[in-house]
Amino acid sequence: MDTGIGVLDTSHPTTTDLGGPPSNGVVSTVQSSTVTTPLNSAHSTLGGHIARRLVQIGVSDVFSVPGDFNLTLLDHLIAEPGLNLVGCCNELNAGYAADGYARSRGVGACVVTFTVGGLSVLNAIAGAYSENLPLICIVGGPNSNDYGTNRILHHTIGLPDFSQELRCFQAVTCFQAVVNNLEDAHELIDTAISTALKESKPVYISISCNLPAIPHPTFSHEPVQFSLSPKLSNSLGLEAAVEATAEFLNKAVKPVLVAGPKLRVAKACESFVELANACGYPIAVMPSAKGLVPEDHPHFIGTYWGAVSTAFCSEIVESADAYLFAGPIFNDYSSVGYSLLLKKEKAIILQPDRVVIANGPSFGCVLMKDFLIALAKKLKKNTTAYENYHRIYVPEGHPLKCEPNEPLRVNVLFDHIQRILSSDSAVIAETGDSWFNCQKLKLPKGCGYEFQMQYGSIGWSVGATLGYAQAAQDKRVIACIGDGSFQVTAQDVSTMIRCGQKTIIFLINNGGYTIEVEIHDGPYNVIKNWNYTGLIDAIHNGEGNCWTTKVHFEEELIEAIETATIVKKDSLCFIEVIVHKDDTSKELLEWGSRVSAANSRPPNPQ
Repeated sequence: MDTGIGVLDTSHPTTTDLGGPPSNGVVSTVQSSTVTTPLNSAHSTLGGHIARRLVQIGVSDVFSVPGDFNLTLLDHLIAEPGLNLVGCCNELNAGYAADGYARSRGVGACVVTFTVGGLSVLNAIAGAYSENLPLICIVGGPNSNDYGTNRILHHTIGLPDFSQELRCFQAVTCFQAVVNNLEDAHELIDTAISTALKESKPVYISISCNLPAIPHPTFSHEPVQFSLSPKLSNSLGLEAAVEATAEFLNKAVKPVLVAGPKLRVAKACESFVELANACGYPIAVMPSAKGLVPEDHPHFIGTYWGAVSTAFCSEIVESADAYLFAGPIFNDYSSVGYSLLLKKEKAIILQPDRVVIANGPSFGCVLMKDFLIALAKKLKKNTTAYENYHRIYVPEGHPLKCEPNEPLRVNVLFDHIQRILSSDSAVIAETGDSWFNCQKLKLPKGCGYEFQMQYGSIGWSVGATLGYAQAAQDKRVIACIGDGSFQVTAQDVSTMIRCGQKTIIFLINNGGYTIEVEIHDGPYNVIKNWNYTGLIDAIHNGEGNCWTTKVHFEEELIEAIETATIVKKDSLCFIEVIVHKDDTSKELLEWGSRVSAANSRPPNPQ
């Protein structure tokens, strides 16, 4: 298939007010505020304004690392009753935590210091950009008097140019605001925040370190909230797109629906399910859309991931004579090294604001949510493809039970993880073999699921687990992390303990970067083994609720899970699972060989 279909494009989330997460179809416009309190009010300051705006858009926790340029700003964030400041061990994890938080709440925020902090958090911001997450990255900047003076400041590379950090952020944020005077601070801050919500991407706000505490008339105690004008579909385009799509699908014999990750951006998950209910087509999800569609739906057939799909899913999707992909991202990973057996002439590609029908017309300014709702009224019921799936489906078996004192196998581990999932759970899957093992988990209704497929940064899950658990305190997060990834970002287990989180972390110790081994092996994929439970015990240091154990056999795993879910249900539980270095999922073996082949293609002839 032409993998250019469904390339990353700008998506447009919506919201009805800034008191909640963004929802599809709305563009933010900023209205000026009126002064309602005296200027000597502590609330009439730039720092107070930022704090209130964060609360208004649904942020109640801000992840930070203090530095001399942001300390005064942090004072004002702490003073806001609706905000909790979560201090992290490093800026990278603060960014990952804001990423995880945004996945649950709809928006996240982090605060770091100038350049040394900003460039440290940059990798996490790039990941959030790739995953279409609205994230407010605030940096404490130089004193406003130092701009344009040709002075050299600390925390820089030794040049009298303060724009290096800004230039780096321009590539991975959708808006950048450098606030070094009070006259336009209100406009810049409000525009940055509204743009993050509108575009569902990160933004960068630099605040001069001497400004947060200064009152100004534009920062009233009770500011007028954002006025959010709805972004509407072009009615003629919507009608034409629906008619053309309905004609295309209604003449198909065995059409299917496939959900992609941009369903979240478009706030169209419910509309997608309503369409499935109306038409009777089977529903599959792309791997990065797992968790966006209820897996207890009667026509759910699993994950479509080419050669490593859920059993019998790819056969139904790839043999269909028409498929509608809602919000897909086709890259080398999701296409298993560009090996999907799909045909463009059979595909309808639906993006958050655009519909492309096979080799035919393309319709812009058509919002996904509006399109799905309208299409549901036009499609004829057709259950042929699902009936075909039902005929060929054979229920999966369970892995063989380990013999007494037999080394624990990964498939047995995930069989036991499956048993503890509920609507009160959320699964965080780290980059690596956990991608494939967690894809095979059957999510109960209401169970959350997150992983970072587009960017694939190892170590992401530690910070993301911290942020997600802080945002979704009604759920118990279950994180599946490989030892290689854990070594990148391990420190912020400390912050989880300090925040009183009750996450269960399964640390899978197989001695190296297993996903890299299956793409291209070498001695660089072997890592120094740590005493991981000993490390967490040292971090715990008797403060807070934390329990650790190390398991080698199935009997020990059963006992550990029982303890974690009953006796230690209110503690952070860290279970180190020792497995063989070559114990991988069959899906990783297949996927790795195909990605390796894609990576090693020779240069085209010149």
